[in-house]
Amino acid sequence: MALSIGIVGLPNVGKSTLFTALTRKGGLAANYPFATIDPNVGIVDVPDERLGKLAEIVNPGRIVPATVEFVDIAGLVKGANTGEGLGNQFLANIRETDAILEVVRYFSDPDVVHVEGRVNPADDVETINTELILADLGTLEKALPKLEKEAKRDKDLLPRLEIARKLEAWLNEGHRAIQMEMTDEERDAAHDLFLLTMKPVMYVANVDEDKVAATLDEIDGQRPIPICAQIEAELSELDAAEAAEYLESLGLERSGLETLAQAAYQLLGLQSYFTAGEMEVKAWTVPVGAKAPQAAGVIHSDFERGFIKAEVASYDDYVELGGEAGCKAAGKLRMEGKDYVVQDGDVMHFRFNV
Repeated sequence: MALSIGIVGLPNVGKSTLFTALTRKGGLAANYPFATIDPNVGIVDVPDERLGKLAEIVNPGRIVPATVEFVDIAGLVKGANTGEGLGNQFLANIRETDAILEVVRYFSDPDVVHVEGRVNPADDVETINTELILADLGTLEKALPKLEKEAKRDKDLLPRLEIARKLEAWLNEGHRAIQMEMTDEERDAAHDLFLLTMKPVMYVANVDEDKVAATLDEIDGQRPIPICAQIEAELSELDAAEAAEYLESLGLERSGLETLAQAAYQLLGLQSYFTAGEMEVKAWTVPVGAKAPQAAGVIHSDFERGFIKAEVASYDDYVELGGEAGCKAAGKLRMEGKDYVVQDGDVMHFRFNV
């Protein structure tokens, strides 16, 4: 499943520098607003040390990690909801992503201008939240008259009309749509409205080098992940041994980008299961709570359509017992049916017939 996260923020907060480090792909990083006009897209591996352990057992031809797609989107300014700056394009690009990663400026550098003239993380977050909320109110303003008319003819549309009215009132109070309490049915109906503030958000604090290990105060109910975009850019140019040495000199166990990729995965309620064979060891992405046929369908739709059984071993058993044969001998290789709920780290093999 393609997982896409939009990197957003005010101009000059370090989005493109962070993106370049994430993807080792040169987005245009420049010290003026709107240096990024067309969104850059890069695919980033989700670090998972379990893949290496599985590979030691089966000696595959290749290792294939799970991935996250990051999209570097033009900087936003006040008035974006009405088209200020590159507002319309900015909002359209966010609409196509699964989640929002907001980069907030914490670093101090007199040579890098702040679009508002001062560094104030809480105010920057408020600016972007306000623009997204106003954009959603504009969406609902257009959608409601049409929904009211259609719901008179089709009673099945009444739940969508009701949640749209509730959300309009909620947004008018200054809250993001995702923060409103909803039933599962209401949430499904809300997703059909394609609101920007229904997307999960995580915050990255672009900090000075001496603050990368700091614990930051919460913003908007969550603690930002401290990352120094400049350090990450330097790390991206080093080989693995040099990078490890550099991290150690900074007192860090892993790069901020490794932390970020895993946090993005968790933000969207995703997990990995593995397939392990001579050809490859591969991590497959499924939602937490997915059942075996759904997991099989991630490999190929025929696997889901013709699902019969799944052979399953837990990751811990697979590693401890030395692979599939050891699990089978110890009675730890299970046959699971259509109702089996996949667990993070399961090593799976599917039987199907189409």
